[in-house]
Amino acid sequence: MNDMPPEERLAKLLVLEEWLEWQLNNTRARRRTVEAEVERGRKAAQRAWEEARWKLEPARDRRTVLHRGGCGIWKGDHGFLTREEALLALEDDSLAVEMCSVCNPEPGLRG
Repeated sequence: MNDMPPEERLAKLLVLEEWLEWQLNNTRARRRTVEAEVERGRKAAQRAWEEARWKLEPARDRRTVLHRGGCGIWKGDHGFLTREEALLALEDDSLAVEMCSVCNPEPGLRG
């Protein structure tokens, strides 16, 4: 390339720069697409994990309510229970646990 006149070298470098810019923009767009896909997968996995669990809404008026993990009635995002823990809570008379009438957690607790 050094044996070419400067104008020709400059023209080739400008074309190369334009092509590299296109490659970089194309790569960034593909990266954004894959990042969005990864985020959707992460959210779906989190939602599936939550749906496989239960949560207890703290007692109000001596009433504790058991929800499915993904129930939107009670937005608590911590304290998820396994099936076994939810069954233990139901057996504990001191908690006076009721089932949420919206998400209906009972079917998932049946053996």
